[in-house]
Amino acid sequence: MESQRSPLRIAYLLSQYPAVNHAFMLREVSFLRKLGLHIQVASIRDPDRDPGLMTPAEQAEARSTYYVKSSGLFRLVLAHAHTLLSRPGRYMAGLSGAFRISSPAPYGLFYFTEAVAVGCWMRRHGLNHVHTHYASTVGLIVARIFPVTLSVTFHGPAEFQDPAGSGLAAKVQASLFSCAISQYGVGQLMYTCGNPAWPKLELTPLGVDPQGFPPRPFRPSPSPFQIVCVGRLAPVKGQHVLIAAMAALVQDRRDIRLRFAGDGPDRAALLLDVEGRGLSEHVSFEGNLNQDQLLDLYRESDAVVLASFAEGLPVVLMEAMAMEIPCVAPWVNGIPEIIAHETDGLLIPPGDSQALARAIGRLMDDAELRRSLGQNARLKILKKFDLRCNTEHLADVFRQRLGG
Repeated sequence: MESQRSPLRIAYLLSQYPAVNHAFMLREVSFLRKLGLHIQVASIRDPDRDPGLMTPAEQAEARSTYYVKSSGLFRLVLAHAHTLLSRPGRYMAGLSGAFRISSPAPYGLFYFTEAVAVGCWMRRHGLNHVHTHYASTVGLIVARIFPVTLSVTFHGPAEFQDPAGSGLAAKVQASLFSCAISQYGVGQLMYTCGNPAWPKLELTPLGVDPQGFPPRPFRPSPSPFQIVCVGRLAPVKGQHVLIAAMAALVQDRRDIRLRFAGDGPDRAALLLDVEGRGLSEHVSFEGNLNQDQLLDLYRESDAVVLASFAEGLPVVLMEAMAMEIPCVAPWVNGIPEIIAHETDGLLIPPGDSQALARAIGRLMDDAELRRSLGQNARLKILKKFDLRCNTEHLADVFRQRLGG
């Protein structure tokens, strides 16, 4: 009987866990466990915050996660010695492959070192399949050295912009199956890897829990009008475009405030841009926020805005839409799969600060538009991006592909 079968045992290999920018991974792991899969997590890097800044759920995950880089030099040396002695041919093949797929060359040695540690951890815990988010190079090397199977979730856009540099075709070829979170991503994998690999591809959209992101109180006449931009402060996110749009709106004497939630390498340049345009009273940088803090920020917002040059399938849009917050975003990559223009959000050309300013201005001037877009947005999430439904689909993929 189904109830008597042993649960599927899967290693989840992640780049950093928990992490504020990838909160969806914790939700995915949690729901897969609720659906009966046995998931053990390995993270290349330690969490991005001290335990005191984490939610209780994140703290619990951190306690049970295997952290590769902080596992200790002695354990790493022991893992390599054991692997070299027990499977010398595979060990050397993995080392050679690591240098071929990685550039610059020193990264190959780092990935190889991590892969051996992960493979030995899997063998100790009786795990024969590894699924990766944002750690596909290490996962590929693990599968080349150890008798385990591999699957990958590709998010984009970086892998699709440089498929040769990221070894995209090799990873799909080595995998038992490969997932993309958007139809756009599936198409990019089809194009890069060719027809023989198409049967390996699966569309597995992400999602949010609508109960965890309930509709926030609607403000018909906000003062100031508060917009939020959630995400890494990085060039690909186009936040300078949003600041330029803010400058145009403030010049038109709009009562508006922008709050950035997140951190990253572009923070200093963005601060200079804000100060140079005289926007310091209208723009604030909130830093990295955990999920509880982010929920508070969403509740105080009248719109969520992205200005990215490239995206995968942004979970922040799903979160905001579930809370009936109208969203403005560029029509790039997977975003049109979430937002239907003029129906459940507004889409603008990437890089066009004036179009972005006009879209925000429309929301400010039309309370009924904000209300209808927000209500339709939640309906979209309930229909297409419900975390439970989409995670059940992912669990079915694991069961079908792994024979569970």
